[in-house]
Amino acid sequence: MKKNKRPKKILFPAKKILCATDLSEPSYEGVSAAAIIAETLPAELILIHVVPPVFHGGSTLVPAGFDTKEYYDEMKEIARGNLEEHIKKQIPGGVKVRILIREGNAPDEIVRAAETEEVDLIVIATHGWTGWRRFIFGSVAEKVVRLSTLPVLTIPEP
Repeated sequence: MKKNKRPKKILFPAKKILCATDLSEPSYEGVSAAAIIAETLPAELILIHVVPPVFHGGSTLVPAGFDTKEYYDEMKEIARGNLEEHIKKQIPGGVKVRILIREGNAPDEIVRAAETEEVDLIVIATHGWTGWRRFIFGSVAEKVVRLSTLPVLTIPEP
């Protein structure tokens, strides 16, 4: 029987934590948990929000006059403002925190950012959806867990 090899990279204490948020109340539970971990270790906290594609379902048709770039710019600005406000109110002052705003498929962009930023841990909240909601909307947290080669801490909705 082969012995398991030790990981090449020591994961803890983590130096960088990536926390994904969709700006919903349940996702802010994940942000709070990540902030506590970042403060305790200490580690840098990187908050990521992914602006989803404008049109879903394989449609490439864009209504006449719709400015996709303007849409993404506005969504990114709104997301950044919401996150900056949340940081002021909820993140302890001693935590070093950065914001990343990306466009695209959330699970793919979260995992890609984790690799690019060379984080040690991903924190993501779950919405607790079951049944048809989970079937329709999918589970971003579940997909991140499946796609990532890094540890992922999921925070269940209270």
